[in-house]
Amino acid sequence: MSMILETRRLILRGWTEEDASVLFKYAKDKRVGPAAGWPAHVSENYSLAIIRTVLSKDEVYAICLKGGNDEPIGSIGLTFSDGSNNAQNEGEAELGYWVGYPFWSNGIATEAAEEMIRHGFDDLGLDKIFCAYFHGNDQSKRVQEKLGFKPHHVNKRCEVSLLGEVRCELVNVLTKLDWELTKNTKL
Repeated sequence: MSMILETRRLILRGWTEEDASVLFKYAKDKRVGPAAGWPAHVSENYSLAIIRTVLSKDEVYAICLKGGNDEPIGSIGLTFSDGSNNAQNEGEAELGYWVGYPFWSNGIATEAAEEMIRHGFDDLGLDKIFCAYFHGNDQSKRVQEKLGFKPHHVNKRCEVSLLGEVRCELVNVLTKLDWELTKNTKL
């Protein structure tokens, strides 16, 4: 079970099966999942299955607004080297996130990601965090730029198996050293 992380406006907590209906509410929106490489959810049962499989992993959190009845409005997580992501070595993880459409352009993804990055480097002892976006996903690109990620490589023919597509994936990286330097200049 994931721990609970907090920011000024957010609570990041583990997903529960009781979250299936609210997950479906936001994940059925075609503006959300396909941009991140997964299909829009088709039913509450599908959302429940995603909670039981994908979202129940260690270091995957529901993004909830403080004072917002503990209802998830998105998801964020760190995944470790498993051969299916950009984290290939010990001490590396890949950051992934999404936020429901009604909450876009409010800095929520950036705020949640800042805490996940802190957690990854300070609590989990990571050396490097990767984060990627597909060409055309300018919202995710901007979030990663704000967080200090730097270009690492481009997968021009990235298989997006859940959608049966091939896309151009831009992979960025943030090292612990760069994060510490950036963090210290903000103080």
